[in-house]
Amino acid sequence: MNGNGGFSKRRLDRMREVMTGHVEAGRVPGAVTLLARHGEVLVDAIGSPALGGAEPIHPGTIFRISSMSKPVTAVAALILVEECRLRLDEPVDRLLPELADRRVLRAPDAEVDDTVPAHRPITVRDLLDFRCGLGMIFEPEAFGYPIYRAAQELGVTGFGPPDPRTPHSPDEWARLVGTLPLVCQPGERWLYNTGSYLLSVLVARASGQPFEAFLRERIFEPLGMKDTGFSVPAAELDRLATAYQVAEDGTLREYDSPRDSGWARPPAFPDGGGGLVSTAGDYLAFAGMLLGKGTYRGERVLSRPAVELMTSDQLTGAQRREAFGDASSWGLGVSVALRRDRLSTTPGRYGWDGGLGTSWYNDPAEDLVAILMTQRAEFPDVNPVWLDFWTGVYQAIDD
Repeated sequence: MNGNGGFSKRRLDRMREVMTGHVEAGRVPGAVTLLARHGEVLVDAIGSPALGGAEPIHPGTIFRISSMSKPVTAVAALILVEECRLRLDEPVDRLLPELADRRVLRAPDAEVDDTVPAHRPITVRDLLDFRCGLGMIFEPEAFGYPIYRAAQELGVTGFGPPDPRTPHSPDEWARLVGTLPLVCQPGERWLYNTGSYLLSVLVARASGQPFEAFLRERIFEPLGMKDTGFSVPAAELDRLATAYQVAEDGTLREYDSPRDSGWARPPAFPDGGGGLVSTAGDYLAFAGMLLGKGTYRGERVLSRPAVELMTSDQLTGAQRREAFGDASSWGLGVSVALRRDRLSTTPGRYGWDGGLGTSWYNDPAEDLVAILMTQRAEFPDVNPVWLDFWTGVYQAIDD
């Protein structure tokens, strides 16, 4: 028997048993899961916000959502596109002169002075679809390339995990990035992460207000996302979960804790690539807005065509295969499923994961929003908690 959401209670119990097993095995201290379908919202909280913690985790626990910030940043940019303050195929030089007249590495592993001129300017679209020529290459040897060593020496974020302690203001960060050559020609290749950081600066300059203020005014407040932002107020720090990394022996080691968190104060650079904190309920409002074609509880944030553009495949076949294989691709700030190669990849499903342990996807064909909030920093496809959560979600559908 299922309820209004079309889930099997017995199979939801199976999912809870699996997630509880991960907590009992010490793979995560706790997790909050949220499923929303056909108007029914199911929230479950298992375990504690910290290893060995006495207090239970709860639906209002705050998590560092890392790369789940990227879809929010894409929506912010698309709001400005709809208001004609940005244009998708306009060069960013007007607002980001630091990126004008680019030089491009002769090869990604070349020395930083071994460059050629860019074939064309970087556009707003390039930042949104991650083909701006700057970003991370997910190959082990790439982290030793001269370009990434140079970025590290400059202290430039955007080429690795989120770091709210960076001392650079948005303008200083953009200036430093402007001293680096591009890894590849604009439009040539999908490179991760840095496009969202650049969009943070672009949105601020196009809107004439700080990036965090624009997000609060145009997205968070209209959607009632009161616990989402770039830092956690002192009075709410006891609600922030502890974040962990996975050691070589499989145990968890502390990455960031509430008592000395990098998210305990407003950052110098509020970055839209990985800097946000949020709760499962807050993120449901954002996800529900997208599933509602730009509207949530009567509040329109984007038009239906903008949401459809954002959640459509934007890559060439070669770019898609290099970055994602043949079952998924990239839209504007979100991954997009193209065919079913596992239980959870319905064609048209979209969303993204946070490298510190969070995950969200919308499945329009199933009228489904699913959110996982944990703080186990690991690539999703090797994270057993992530894998079993998504299997659990789809095996529980009973209609």
